[in-house]
Amino acid sequence: MRREHVLPTPGDTRALGAALAGVVRAGDLVVLVGPLGAGKTALTQGLGEALGVREPVTSPTFVIARVHRGGRLPLVHVDAYRLGGVADVDDLDLDASTEGSVTVVEWGQGLVEQLADEHLEVRLDRRDDDVRTALLVPHGLGWEQRLDGSA
Repeated sequence: MRREHVLPTPGDTRALGAALAGVVRAGDLVVLVGPLGAGKTALTQGLGEALGVREPVTSPTFVIARVHRGGRLPLVHVDAYRLGGVADVDDLDLDASTEGSVTVVEWGQGLVEQLADEHLEVRLDRRDDDVRTALLVPHGLGWEQRLDGSA
């Protein structure tokens, strides 16, 4: 899987999420990094749809975390924007659900990496021409191998 992506439309961002659904496994942590409007929720929507999640995947901004079941794997979707630090993440008890789920955390950089031995960081950005970009940054050998297609 390519590491750098240009995403001209929200559909392209959702398609990248769908492609990630082909490589995620139970216990995976995906950390989405990027400014407001960069496509974090759109990417998660594509991932959820490709996993077979039946209900709409919407931003968990006001509820902090949502669990979507009914697909190949449960999808835990977290918005860490309003969390004050690692202690707030611990209070959510996310590690109790990460083992059997795919956990996607928006705004989680520096807060949630301890939830898994390895994780995938997706750095999303929005250029001045409103085109989004994504850089997939694997943290750990397992993610390196999956992105390279060797696992």
